[in-house]
Amino acid sequence: MPTGERAPAADALTVLGRGQVELQGRLPWSSNATFLVQVCHDGTTMPAVYKPRRGERPLWDFPEGLFLREVAAYRLSEELGWGIVPETVARADAPLGPGSLQRFVPADFSEHYFTLFERPEHHEALQAIAAFDLLANNADRKSGHCLLGDEGRIWGIDNGLCFHVEPNLRTVIWEFSGLPLPARLRADVERVAGTVADSEGLGELLAPDELATLARRARRVAERGTFPDPGAARRSYPWPLV
Repeated sequence: MPTGERAPAADALTVLGRGQVELQGRLPWSSNATFLVQVCHDGTTMPAVYKPRRGERPLWDFPEGLFLREVAAYRLSEELGWGIVPETVARADAPLGPGSLQRFVPADFSEHYFTLFERPEHHEALQAIAAFDLLANNADRKSGHCLLGDEGRIWGIDNGLCFHVEPNLRTVIWEFSGLPLPARLRADVERVAGTVADSEGLGELLAPDELATLARRARRVAERGTFPDPGAARRSYPWPLV
């Protein structure tokens, strides 16, 4: 398989989870140390984004180990069935120590949320990302975290600041405020609200109170059935916006 060609999800997870990891270089403009790597396994080579724990800047409101939240975001996306987050795994044996490996998304990097929103054909995908961020309590959804992949699909990346137990949503995606949650998304949220507290895949990555709070958030989102308004009482936008 040529480098960069997308493998099926199960194959991508196998390569990321078992392959040999070779550092290519550091990615610019990241607040934490983030690296482009090549991962090779059984004749397949794919690019990936590596976020080692040792490269994380300490935060007062999140514990060490943000890379585990990247993996948790992928697993939540899969439990919802939305396919928003590229395949992501945790690796203990990566070159700079434990961290996350996420399949690199070949994309048009001139595009981001603000440019994508201008085209109505993308609104359905952007609403799914907005709903996902409500559930994950994403504290840092910048415009540049929405990637238009080469295949025309929109992906949500950089999900390390998620799953806090306190309301902490900061996002650029507020254009859908007050609109009804699409029926398909609402049904998926309602389904996950009843199962996520017992999820083994998420339970090994999140603290018990974070998992319980996630389930409560899912129930509230399903019951409310609309996208929220940012309000004026709290800081609702990340910085920088892009």
